[in-house]
Amino acid sequence: MPTIQFVDLAAQQLILGDQISRRISTVLDHGSYIMGPEVAELEELLAARIQRQHCVTCASGTDALQMALMALEVLPGDRVVVPDFTFVATAEAVRLVGAEPVFADVDPITYNLDPESAALAWDLPGPSPVGIIAVDLFGHPAQGEQLERLANRHGAWLITDGAQSFGAMRDGRSSLSHGVIATTSFYPSKPLGAYGDGGAIFCDDDQIVIALRSIRNHGADVSRGLHDRVGLTGRLDTLQAAVLLAKLEVFDSEIEARQRVATRYSTALCDLVSPPSNPANVDPVWAQYTIEVEGRDEVRLNMAEKQIPTCVFYPRPIHENAAYTACQVVLGGNQVTSLATSRVISIPIHAYLDEPVQDRIISALRSALVGQ
Repeated sequence: MPTIQFVDLAAQQLILGDQISRRISTVLDHGSYIMGPEVAELEELLAARIQRQHCVTCASGTDALQMALMALEVLPGDRVVVPDFTFVATAEAVRLVGAEPVFADVDPITYNLDPESAALAWDLPGPSPVGIIAVDLFGHPAQGEQLERLANRHGAWLITDGAQSFGAMRDGRSSLSHGVIATTSFYPSKPLGAYGDGGAIFCDDDQIVIALRSIRNHGADVSRGLHDRVGLTGRLDTLQAAVLLAKLEVFDSEIEARQRVATRYSTALCDLVSPPSNPANVDPVWAQYTIEVEGRDEVRLNMAEKQIPTCVFYPRPIHENAAYTACQVVLGGNQVTSLATSRVISIPIHAYLDEPVQDRIISALRSALVGQ
């Protein structure tokens, strides 16, 4: 029985191989491997797609977050509210600029930052937070408008961490349209993934984009040949831009295919679990299909015996990791996060998962759940 891939990049390459090869060959011909013309072309297309004035590509999704914080002049000792249930990079970027993450809880439906929990960060003793980073977890848009209102009420800012959500929509708007800055990742397993690391930053402020372009290139002011700020080596390789340009040509059809897979899963499993759900005005991009189960380890073992891969994103709250145990948690604790980390399980989802394989996954999961 063939092995099922959690994310099948090889299947995608069978479809896109010629386009990708042509794009890569063009880069090899002109030889501009750093900041070549494909980078500018990609930035223009990405900004237009999400209807923001500026896009600055960079070397990774984590660099995108760190660069955003640097452009906003976040300082050592500043506090930034982040969700406790997400990949560590969100909090890591805060620590990399010397600031302190304050961990808030998530809502039990989408696992995105809960605005009510985030608001409690301003009740903690000590300095008030200067901003909020909201994560569109698993490709489901966070409550951007509510979090923007919360930030504005306190004279703070909002960053949308869309590492998993490029292509997701709320009320006909990109999930990355919220916040003074939004970021995304092009890690290979993302819905829009490169063949290596990569990321992008979006904003509408002309001064912020000047800062971002300087920061990604060692803090350089190219026009004057000076370095007035500390920066990074944060550039996106031209070859990765070429791959992403090819993948953008089929991205909309891939989103539709992911939605069909998610719909089949939800229909087939709804009598045993609570499927991921969203309001009618939300169109997620389904970076992951994640549910909660009892006896997770046994369910995963049963799935593995049938050669069905599963993943756990994420097995513990960020604040329980050794690097973050000294950081603050909002008053009342993060109960939803604690429960989710002990129960969540993700099953394969991608645009090239055909129905017979979907049925095999569904059958295995139903069998494992009924056995519980």
